Amino acid sequence: MHIPDGFVAPHIYIPSYMVFTLLFAKALKEFKEVFEEKSLPYLATLTAFAFIISSVSLPLPGGTSVHGLGVALLSLLFGPWTAFICISLVLFLQVVLLGEGGISTYAINSLCMGFVGAFSAFFIHRLFKKGSFSLFLSGFASTLLSALMLSILLGIHPYLFKDERGNPLYFPYSFKVVIPALLIPHILTGVGEGLLCLFLYEPLRRRLE
Repeated sequence: MHIPDGFVAPHIYIPSYMVFTLLFAKALKEFKEVFEEKSLPYLATLTAFAFIISSVSLPLPGGTSVHGLGVALLSLLFGPWTAFICISLVLFLQVVLLGEGGISTYAINSLCMGFVGAFSAFFIHRLFKKGSFSLFLSGFASTLLSALMLSILLGIHPYLFKDERGNPLYFPYSFKVVIPALLIPHILTGVGEGLLCLFLYEPLRRRLE
């Protein structure tokens, strides 16, 4: 799901950095208000777990990949702002240490996987009144919504950015290609995320109380 450098126009990734900076600053403020020292070992462990499962990527046609996220469980246990920070840090380390994603696309990847993933999981869980179904759906839907947002940002490029002959300047595949190419492989990943939330949320929540 990491978008590499060269696929996104500066018209998209420069504004995304501005949005990311504002949201990340907000997230840090929220984190300082809710942080509890006793939760730090669990937060660090789940962030490391997210790093591991999102580092194991299977390449997909078109320059992206399929992998786990771990964002939903972080969001449900520690709140969406904290999850957004954690996933953003995970993605930064993956860029500089593993070459996963890209510097120009870092903000887009963080917004889609970190922000969209965290907040969709959080609000889906609240919307469905908690319970087992909402736990599973939070992990499943947050994965697919993150993939959908990435596919939309990629799929708009052939329509907006062309040369004088009408050839795409950046990402070449339209919505009808990129949306199923990203969403279908992430169905299985979403099931895995849902099962993580279903089986780990309650035991970890009790330890954090």
